[in-house]
Amino acid sequence: MFNLERIRKDCFWDLDISSEEINAMLNSDDHKKMTMLFEKILLNSTALFHDLELFDQKKLETLLENYKVPQFNGAYAFRRKNMAEVYFFDKPLLIDELKWTA
Repeated sequence: MFNLERIRKDCFWDLDISSEEINAMLNSDDHKKMTMLFEKILLNSTALFHDLELFDQKKLETLLENYKVPQFNGAYAFRRKNMAEVYFFDKPLLIDELKWTA
């Protein structure tokens, strides 16, 4: 079960938005709204993997592939994006500090 109220507090702290509006964004066919929801979760969620499970696999894969890491806070955004890619799609881990060493 997803806690939309926690997602609202974690991810939309800078906006006046309700849990119902988040749910509507998730179920919308509007690509901009879906992308906004994805980016807010990717960058702000305290339960990243759990919250990304809101999206179906194909949609999540597309959102991750199309996500452009911003210059501001780029290292942080890159790490979270790569962790999601590794977790959900078995992509290569590109974060040296998290790689196993022999």
